[in-house]
Amino acid sequence: MFVDEAVIRVKAGDGGNGCLAFRREKFVPRGGPSGGDGGRGGDVVMVASQHHNTLLHLRFNPEHTAQRGRHGEGSNRTGRRGEDAIVEVPVGTIATDADT
Repeated sequence: MFVDEAVIRVKAGDGGNGCLAFRREKFVPRGGPSGGDGGRGGDVVMVASQHHNTLLHLRFNPEHTAQRGRHGEGSNRTGRRGEDAIVEVPVGTIATDADT
């Protein structure tokens, strides 16, 4: 079966939350902030692939979501970045935004 048109929905990952934390030292009152930033969310990437010659695989799997970023932690530790979502399409595929 040859499918040359498919509608898919993609969503990049949300970023992680930062951490609200303060240093604690023995003789230092209000030691200062030590919370880390949240990690960036993953991206959705379309990759041209020689292994596909139709969009049939996208008809049965129309939703692609990247992972969210991890939360920040104390001691200025930044959260880990989310994994990217890879969408393989045949060479020559044209992707457009349905909203525009």
